[in-house]
Amino acid sequence: MISDGAQFDLLVTDHLMPGMTGTDLAYAVRKLRPERPVLIVSGYADIAGIDATLPRLAKPFRRDELAARLSQLAIQS
Repeated sequence: MISDGAQFDLLVTDHLMPGMTGTDLAYAVRKLRPERPVLIVSGYADIAGIDATLPRLAKPFRRDELAARLSQLAIQS
């Protein structure tokens, strides 16, 4: 969808998905839209394969924690 021109402000993705990890998706998005922030959410905060340089939010999280993290990403971009 992104390579077909889909527009978005930021990407929030889980890390564990069928066929591709959230880290893999973040790398792919950064190739096509390097200016777009990416947030990976995961119940496995220390799992191998999550790039430590990518913004993360550990599950479970509260709405205010998500809002704060998204606000940080918006300021950084």
